[in-house]
Amino acid sequence: MESKRARLDRFISQHLQVNRKNVRLMLAKGQVKVDGELARDIDLIVDEFSHICVDDKVIQANQACYVMLHKPVGVVSATVDDKHKTVIDLLEWDNKESLHIVGRLDLNTSGLVLLTNDGRWSKRLMDPEHKVGKLYRVHLQNPLTSEYISAFEQGMYFEFEDITTLPAELEIIDSHTALVTLYEGRYHQIKRMFGRFRNPVIGLHRISVGNIMLDSELAVGQSRPLTGDEIKG
Repeated sequence: MESKRARLDRFISQHLQVNRKNVRLMLAKGQVKVDGELARDIDLIVDEFSHICVDDKVIQANQACYVMLHKPVGVVSATVDDKHKTVIDLLEWDNKESLHIVGRLDLNTSGLVLLTNDGRWSKRLMDPEHKVGKLYRVHLQNPLTSEYISAFEQGMYFEFEDITTLPAELEIIDSHTALVTLYEGRYHQIKRMFGRFRNPVIGLHRISVGNIMLDSELAVGQSRPLTGDEIKG
């Protein structure tokens, strides 16, 4: 989801239904404030989180929202679903309908889910060009070997999409458990990569996205706002 950015004069013109010539007069007379400061520049770029007042009347005061959720197995990463409870259903937030999911988890995957109404922030986290790592703990049906490590490092070709995955990191924890770091989010990517070894994934849990770690004190199904440091990345 993209952030809604616009020039200040266009924004005011659309919201107050006045022509831009009148908006320029408002700016010249000091009638407009953006984020508490007098605005004079018609070319000033504002977005959905800019606090905008005209003649001391607030015409926009949206707040950016950043949420961490400990997703349980059996809950879908969707805003609406006819069959299953959704991550939105788990939230106790007044503005939860305005949030979108930052990197979905499968129905049977648990762990860290991030939600926000800030499109630029979510795009930065999910864009493969930014190489933000997503760390997962994976439990497997069959034993692991060192061959898995090199195979994940090289990336794997997915014929259906005609793409080769970005290199991924795999650390063997014990005979049937691994930590995997992905830098993209292909469809069922981890399950498909282990599927090349005919080794079914029997448990998948996301631990972190970039520097944002799932809070160990956050109970399954519970959520909390992100801290300032977590938001900054």
